[in-house]
Parts: sequence; structure tokens; C-alpha cells
Amino acid sequence: MRRGLTVAALVALAGACLAGPAVAADAPVDAPTNASTNAPAVAARTEQPRAYGHVVGDLLTQRVLLAQDGRALDIAPAALPPADRVGLWFERRTPRIETDADGRRWLAIDYQLINAPRVLTTTALPALTLATSAGIALAVPAWPLTIGPLSPADASGPGGLQALQPDRLVEPRPTNAIERQLRTSLGALAVVLGLWLAWWGWRQWRESHRLPFAQAWSRLRRLDAADPAAWLALHEAINQSAGRVVHAASLPRLLDDAPQLRPLQAELARFFEASNARFFGSAAATAFPLHELGRALRATEKRHAR
Repeated sequence: MRRGLTVAALVALAGACLAGPAVAADAPVDAPTNASTNAPAVAARTEQPRAYGHVVGDLLTQRVLLAQDGRALDIAPAALPPADRVGLWFERRTPRIETDADGRRWLAIDYQLINAPRVLTTTALPALTLATSAGIALAVPAWPLTIGPLSPADASGPGGLQALQPDRLVEPRPTNAIERQLRTSLGALAVVLGLWLAWWGWRQWRESHRLPFAQAWSRLRRLDAADPAAWLALHEAINQSAGRVVHAASLPRLLDDAPQLRPLQAELARFFEASNARFFGSAAATAFPLHELGRALRATEKRHAR
């Protein structure tokens, strides 16, 4: 029995030696050193972010002064720490050089917190060793800080801090005022529409009794195109519009006095020709679109009267 325990202990000890030291899951991962092993390392002057109160998504900026004993230092781009993931909690962005109001140059390194712990956790920004062109290495120590969860693991407690909340019943809002306003608006709209329709009807009635072609159209649309009264109604409207008797020879004067009728010059000329043939010719009168001409003259007169 004792021999078996001794053998097991030796096996466990050998396995531990071969495996090497264990690393905690939330321990910071140091960036690889950028200085040569022969360069002397000096403590860099740094400005560190706040050490507490950080949550996932926060951006932490670490600034390193690029000077030593009053002497400015330069860092080659290849010697800068790379933009990469750093351990479990951070992602490092591309470093940049900034100049303050006093003309001093700083190396600014941003770390973004990319994970949220379940409980308050302590971690650290990684230590860095920065090689400079002067042969001096700037040593930046690890910076410990705490990061917190987005919400507590357990919100249960007295009062309103229970894990599950009952449904909240929303009381209906009174709608009496809204209904009164809607009725008032609809009533006002009805009055406006009624007044507009009344004005439109009055205007149509007035034009039908005042404008010559409107009067002629109100008579013409009830008559047949072969009825002499329909032709006389259109002749009277043309004469009234011109203020004199109009015939085929005086048509150009009518068009000069009423240029809005010029687009209908050809139709008016055919109308006088057909009228002469109907009332004074010996041959049978040919068909003429009398109603179409009357409607066109009414529309032209209506547009011009606006």
C-alpha cells in the first residue's frame, strides 16, 4: 500500500515539472519585449488610466513620455507594441504619438475592454519594455485595475429588487379631450368643404349666366346638331363675345381681339363655312361636330375668365 502511494506521488511530481508553472485565466499577458537584451532599461514616466469602475466596452488609454533626463527619445515603428488581443480582457489598438501643450511627445496606447466578468475582477494592463533609438529601453510596469460586470448576478432582494417582476398593468388614458378635438376638427373640415362647394356652384351658375359661350353651351347640349336653334345659339355667343356680328370674312379680327381663341381658328373657319352651306347653300349640308366646338369654346372661355 505504501509503495503504491510513493509511486503515484513520484508520477504526479514528474508531471508537474514537465507541465511548467500554471497561469491564471485572468492574468495579464505581457507583450513581448521590444528592447535588445543589452539595452539598459529605465523606468518610464507614464500616465495610467483610472484603476477602478471599468466595464466592457470601455477604452483605457496609457500614455508614456518619450523623454529621459530632458532628452527626447524616438521609437521606431517596428519597435512599437502591435495591435492585438492582450489576454482575456483587453484588445490593444495601434499606438500613436501625441504632443502636449509643452511640446513633449507621448506614446499613447489604447486598450479596449472586450469581456465582462460575472463578478468584480482584478486584472492589469500588461508590462512593456520599449526600445528607443538612443539605446535606452523604457520599462512600463503592469498597471492593476478592477473591472465589473454589466449587472449583478443576483438582483433578488426586498421590495422591487425581485428577480422576476409581475406584469405592469397600464391604465387607459382618458380620451374625452381627444374625441372632442376630433369632432371639432371634423366639423370645421365639413364647414370648409361645404363653403367651397357652395362657392364653386355659385361660380358655375354665375358663369353660365354671364359668359357667352357658357350660355350657349347650356342651350347647345340639350339640342341636336341638326337643329337650327343650336347653330343660332353658337352664332349669338360668338357675336356677343366679339361685341359685333362676326362672319367668315371678319374672323381674323375676332382672333386679334380674342387671341385665346386662336388655337380654334381652323374649327371656327369650318363652322362658318358649314353654316353658310346650311343656311344659304343649295346643296345638302354636311355633318359638322357642333357640340365639340361648343365644348371647346366653353373650356377656352372658362380658362381665360380665371
